[in-house]
Amino acid sequence: MQDSGKQNFLIDGFPRNQNNLEGWNKQMGEKANLKFVLFFNCPLEVCTQRCMDRGAAGSGRSDDNMESLKKRFDTYMNATMPIIDHYEKLNLVKKIQADKTSDEIFSEVKKLFQ
Repeated sequence: MQDSGKQNFLIDGFPRNQNNLEGWNKQMGEKANLKFVLFFNCPLEVCTQRCMDRGAAGSGRSDDNMESLKKRFDTYMNATMPIIDHYEKLNLVKKIQADKTSDEIFSEVKKLFQ
């Protein structure tokens, strides 16, 4: 494998539960310098509406419906939020208020990476 020369990576949606966190720490804990966790803080109502709109627009995702969303949000609150809380205790979480327009959110994200 050829070295790409890249030193920074963005990992999307990981770790999402305790098992992922333990695996990450075991495999990468000493190899990676975690700079921060980017947390998109968005009210449940806004997330729900966005997913329902995406489903109505023909996203092709079978889980863009109210029954599946309730299960996904439960999993998120019970499995993923404890991981965010873990990193927050380490002062590694940068929050973006994600109930704004996509352009506004992108502008805020860009600032974090500059």
